[in-house]
Amino acid sequence: MAVDKRMRAIEGDITHCTVDAIVNAANGTLLGGSGVDGAIHRAAGRELLAECMTLGGCDTGEAKATKAYRLDARHIIHTVGPIWHGGGQGEARKLASCYRRCLETAVALGDRTIAFPAISTGAYGYPAAEAAMLAVSTVDACLRSYGPETIASVSFVCFDRRTFEMYESVLSNKR
Repeated sequence: MAVDKRMRAIEGDITHCTVDAIVNAANGTLLGGSGVDGAIHRAAGRELLAECMTLGGCDTGEAKATKAYRLDARHIIHTVGPIWHGGGQGEARKLASCYRRCLETAVALGDRTIAFPAISTGAYGYPAAEAAMLAVSTVDACLRSYGPETIASVSFVCFDRRTFEMYESVLSNKR
């Protein structure tokens, strides 16, 4: 079975995406950090931090939404991916939950276009190839229940060429 054509990989900076919802690979405090989390907080502006301070953090595998402020999006959907501990502590289940909960949140907000980073593959150490396969298969399964009038497109925004090629390979091998 081929993957849904609404998914694509792009190489670039997620803070420059024009979509309804940008996903932030956040830490549990939602108060900013390194990597994509820090970049999103810097690009969105200090109003984002002020709103995040009212949310009470976020559990691993869950998602919470805020306004996007200075980003070219309606919302930022913050999700906390799992820290890699070798794969035996439910990391795959938790990472899949991140993608599902972000899509559920986007649908609830009426967001039809969404951009995901490679959740948990930076400082949290999740193996990038495994994460890419899990992300594509989880999003594909979700898209089968959402018609194009609900979710029009999902972009996997890859910060570097290696990650982009990994996602492209996963997507093309399943098409």
